[in-house]
Amino acid sequence: MIDFGFDKIALIGAVALIVIGPEKLPRVARTVGTLMGKARRYVADVKAEVNRSIELEELQKMKSQFETAVRDVEQTVHREVNDANQAFGAQVNDISGALSGSDIASGSVWEPPPPQYKRPNKRWRAKRSAMPRWYKQHAGVRGHVQSGAARVARFRPSGGPKP
Repeated sequence: MIDFGFDKIALIGAVALIVIGPEKLPRVARTVGTLMGKARRYVADVKAEVNRSIELEELQKMKSQFETAVRDVEQTVHREVNDANQAFGAQVNDISGALSGSDIASGSVWEPPPPQYKRPNKRWRAKRSAMPRWYKQHAGVRGHVQSGAARVARFRPSGGPKP
């Protein structure tokens, strides 16, 4: 923008004081200040919009470059998969051709054995622990949680009526 030094601003203020007068000068200065603020905000908005449009263009360029790179990788992957499928098919044909002359004619083709039956575990809900139950009872390890009142009632001596 225009570069104003202190001396130029003082000169403009003195001329404005003489031309406008001391009564109207504060109101005019306030109006000029608000107009300058609006102008600065408008210029800042225009700059921000230009920067956004430049960034948008850069993002669109990056997007197009990324899409071309993805297409290239996709084509390479498809080409490699097709080559692998063709090589696998050729090997399967070679092996089946070698087997067709000897084993298939005699009828002794190897088949995997049927899966063995496994009995389902009926106690799958029961909690298993590494420590045997008899050891827990001997050592005094609690098998289940009891409230304090239930524990007192369980171990209360049963000697006669309660007073």
